[in-house]
Amino acid sequence: MKTSASPGAHVITTKTVLTEQSHKSYRPLTVLTFRWNYAIHGLQPAGYHLVNLLLHALVSLLYYRVCAMFLPEFASFVAAILFVVHPIHSEAVTGVVGRAEMLSSVFFLGALLCYARAASRRRHTDWRYVVACTACVGVAMLCKEQGITVTAVCVVYEIFVAQKRRSSSGRSWLEYWGKGGWGYACGEAARRVATVCCATLALLAARLHVMGAQLPVFTRFDNPAGASPPPARHLTFAYLPALNAWLLTLPEALCCDWTMGTVALLQSWRDPRNMATLGLAVMLVAGTIHALRTRSSALSMGLALLVLPFLPASNLFFPVGFVVAERVLYMPSMGWCLLVAHGWRLVAKKQAKLAAGALVFLLLAFSAKTYIRNWDWKTEYTIFASGLKVNRNNAKLYNNVGHALESEGKYGEALEFFKIAVNVQPDDVGAHINVGRTFNHLGKYQEAEAAYVKAKSLLPKAKPGESYQARIAPNHLNVFLNLANLISKNATRLEEADLLYRQAISMRADYTQAYINRGDILIKLNRTKEAQEVYERALLYDSGNPDIYYNLGVVLLEQGKASQALAYLDKALELEPEHEQALLNSAILLQELGAADLRHIARQRLLKLLDKDATNERVHFNLGMVCMDEGDAECAERWFRAAVHLKPDFRSALFNLALLLADRRRPLEAAPFLKQLVRHHPDHIKALVLLGDIYINSVKDLDAAESCYRRILELEPDNVQALHNLCVVAVERGKLAIAEECLTRAAVLAPHEHYIQRHLSVVRTRLAAVSLTNSNTRPSDGSDAEVRARWNYIPQQPPDPHESDPS
Repeated sequence: MKTSASPGAHVITTKTVLTEQSHKSYRPLTVLTFRWNYAIHGLQPAGYHLVNLLLHALVSLLYYRVCAMFLPEFASFVAAILFVVHPIHSEAVTGVVGRAEMLSSVFFLGALLCYARAASRRRHTDWRYVVACTACVGVAMLCKEQGITVTAVCVVYEIFVAQKRRSSSGRSWLEYWGKGGWGYACGEAARRVATVCCATLALLAARLHVMGAQLPVFTRFDNPAGASPPPARHLTFAYLPALNAWLLTLPEALCCDWTMGTVALLQSWRDPRNMATLGLAVMLVAGTIHALRTRSSALSMGLALLVLPFLPASNLFFPVGFVVAERVLYMPSMGWCLLVAHGWRLVAKKQAKLAAGALVFLLLAFSAKTYIRNWDWKTEYTIFASGLKVNRNNAKLYNNVGHALESEGKYGEALEFFKIAVNVQPDDVGAHINVGRTFNHLGKYQEAEAAYVKAKSLLPKAKPGESYQARIAPNHLNVFLNLANLISKNATRLEEADLLYRQAISMRADYTQAYINRGDILIKLNRTKEAQEVYERALLYDSGNPDIYYNLGVVLLEQGKASQALAYLDKALELEPEHEQALLNSAILLQELGAADLRHIARQRLLKLLDKDATNERVHFNLGMVCMDEGDAECAERWFRAAVHLKPDFRSALFNLALLLADRRRPLEAAPFLKQLVRHHPDHIKALVLLGDIYINSVKDLDAAESCYRRILELEPDNVQALHNLCVVAVERGKLAIAEECLTRAAVLAPHEHYIQRHLSVVRTRLAAVSLTNSNTRPSDGSDAEVRARWNYIPQQPPDPHESDPS
């Protein structure tokens, strides 16, 4: 999308941006570590993966310390080594975004260890460790929300471990609680638990404040069960924990995406998968009862670590944006590994060889699967393609394979996957958008429009009194933008495009991109005042968006308000100092304002752009224009040559370089650049005029000059300058009669151009002299050669010497 600035100025491109609706994931400490990585090595992946591996190693060491509180040394080692190689961790450790799981786990385990130290004394609490515990809870939550569940784990530790250890008799925990433990529980233990719980509630309140006391919005494609009516909703959500438990136990069929149709809904009680739900419930209840009876610390804490960290992602209390996510099993796997190690220890007491063989087999199997799974994560294509081997009912996987191919420019192959996605999930708006976008890349605009229209028809319809924004995925609104961008290529359909943008805005008032794109359409419709109002309205929703200020600058340039436009461009640079378009166009505007101090600022901004991208030919060209304005011809020539080198068909750079060389009396050097310009842009009239003049004055090639002028007259039959110069060619050839006829026509076209009248008079005088000479028998002093020698006027370039960049 391009918007022309004021007449004669450079064309300025508006910029678009999309801010998606948040999923309410406030993880500032995780983001901070990513910023540190980026500051050190940019987007090179090795550094991010190294940090993830180091974090996984740290978590494993802390986990070993935790296990050692409940198991013997070797059994603790078994639990830790199982945790290290468990294939379910591949997504969290190998996928960079999984860092949130590991960072949160570090402080999760730190909080538990601190609480254990605080509760380790029989009579008094070490409150330093309680404070450290609450701090770790807060930090864990700031890494990932799941970290707050450590408070519940600490409570379980207090009740089932710390209080059990304080029972000096052999009575069961229930007897201890009923017959003597109550007094102490109301003392130090109660204060410990109350302190940690109150601090957690305060953190939770702060978290809810950050979220705006609202749950994030998800679509039925993200979590189909969440949008399903009972009993499918409840039966499916109840089944998902059993599916997760199965993945922990047998992590063979791993998939990077479990949304959409991956897990078919449980529509009735007769679905056999309900047996898995029932089986898991029975095992958890039986395990809990057994832990109470046997007072087993390992069993009770294993169950707590397995169940409690999983609850926020279980869909049982509130819907989340996924069906299954392997990365969220990072913490629950601690409980699973602890339970397996505990069971292995019991088996090893009776069947040592069997236990050893089973352990070796399990470790080898897990290690091999983890190794293979890491290769799946090598590229976007390989990870999504591996998902299709596990599940072919997930349209999102087909879409993501298509995206990976599309990013490599393989649009034909990508289109096939997008079409399969449409077949698998016909009501997936995003799949139809992908089909339309790919058709657009392939130049099949009618097919693209049809796909966008189909996607638009699938959007949910608004109901009276219901907010549309809460019922539609923000990225699905892209269909309005994509369709509008497509049809706006036809200048007769701009009003139709504007209507689409207005529809998108009516569905989501804070849809910034729709405002920006609509403003561009209004500029094309020459409704700049409305465009200004649209951008100003967008600022109400996103006052820190530099692109909106940039586009306001474009609008004000359209209105001829250069100083106000510059103020908005400067504001965009204040918000984003590296904003390339604002840097370039503000530099051009500063240059055109003409003041010497402003040209200095323009040069600085252009040089800053050059540091960012030395291959941008427009920057080189505009640096040359700055040098021209400062009268430094050598500097200008150097920058123009650089621009032409980078872009051999750069219209403005070629012409200005040729004009500069011609003005410096180097016409033979200018001619090749003019020929190059005319070869790429055969309709460049100024170049043809200047080239024709060089052919006449320097090369003495009248045929080439005549060809230039006739080409101009083909493009502009009434071009007086070309017609006049064609007359000059006739004079140079001694064809005075043709020259008189030519000049007569030029005089009719431009009766107020005195030089044409004067030259016509000279030609007629010479014709009269030739006629008189021909009537005499003696040789004449007014021969054709003499006439050509006395003709001394060849018009040069028009007064405006430069041509601005139209690209």
